[in-house]
Amino acid sequence: MNALEITDVTVRRGGSHLVEDVRLAVASGTHWAVLGPNGAGKSTILKLAGARLYPTTGEVRILGEQVGRTDVRELQKRIGYVDPKQRLDDVTAEEAVLSGASASNGYVQRFDYAPHRARAAELLDLVGMADKADRRWSQMSQGEKARTLIARALVTDPEMLLLDEPSTGLDLPGRETLLRVVDDLRASHPRLTTVLITHHVEEVAASTTDVLMVKDGRVLDAGPVERTMTAQNLGVLYDMPVQLQRVAGRWFAVAGPAAAPTVG
Repeated sequence: MNALEITDVTVRRGGSHLVEDVRLAVASGTHWAVLGPNGAGKSTILKLAGARLYPTTGEVRILGEQVGRTDVRELQKRIGYVDPKQRLDDVTAEEAVLSGASASNGYVQRFDYAPHRARAAELLDLVGMADKADRRWSQMSQGEKARTLIARALVTDPEMLLLDEPSTGLDLPGRETLLRVVDDLRASHPRLTTVLITHHVEEVAASTTDVLMVKDGRVLDAGPVERTMTAQNLGVLYDMPVQLQRVAGRWFAVAGPAAAPTVG
């Protein structure tokens, strides 16, 4: 079964195309990374996957439901969405995670959080925030906020988790901690489908099963990471020669030598 099917989708805004003729099938339980330069259409595709954006043409099916023919509010409850730019009220880490159950930016006193407290504690432990459950949002580092938002997105046990550049603004320790959390999450929730957007090859977690490469609003390539993550594909994606290495299950790319000019 596919968790996500995007078929011949185009999204237009004014006279421009944000994405065009996109086709993508994401099998349940797989873990995708979406790579591409700025303005390629990555976030547009993620919003389509999260039922936060309607296609201009084409069809989007999410968790067995066709967008446009289902209650989007109910569908969104089955999808966890992590946007590191999201701002919450100055609540504690525990309250921030619980706020995901009420779909609010803060702790709503009248909402019954009791059924979610045990789950929130488990998730804070999973993302390495158990000893910081009382830390307030204003006191958290960017990495702590990112990890708290992941726990928040999972508190309602979604079937699919979408992460929009969760490593944005993190230093090396913060990035590595976040990627370890992503790997741990995927290992502990094998039935969860995940899609993570990034600009950088080194931010593709080792647990990634598939890669979607997007350029100029179109799919350049999509499929198993072992096939798609190549220096040739990355060279086309970023318009430059690329050297690619793999270390401890992670990929690292640097600029490669320019191709020698042909003679004749």
